[in-house]
Amino acid sequence: MNLSARKASLQVDDYLDLLNLATHLGDVKWQKEIIRKLEHMQPTVTEMNS
Repeated sequence: MNLSARKASLQVDDYLDLLNLATHLGDVKWQKEIIRKLEHMQPTVTEMNS
């Protein structure tokens, strides 16, 4: 895995951790914001892993 793919993977992991926290806190607005960010990142991460 190259450096760019590793960095993108770490960013996804960080956002998933934040999503878990937002869910635990019951912050629906924050959950939706994080999910939108992850959906926006998804094509980039997929391309880097190909």
